[in-house]
Amino acid sequence: MAHADLDQLIDAAGAQATLDELALKRLKKRRLLLRDQISQLEAELSPPEKA
Repeated sequence: MAHADLDQLIDAAGAQATLDELALKRLKKRRLLLRDQISQLEAELSPPEKA
């Protein structure tokens, strides 16, 4: 699931009272893990500049 998709799910879940708090926390955790993976891939693709 893409990061933007998780953002939409979390926003929709916040608007619905039927989604329990645990499910919302799990979605947020997945979004955070995906964000970390994206940052790691970006760092691998763009090596540090030489000083």
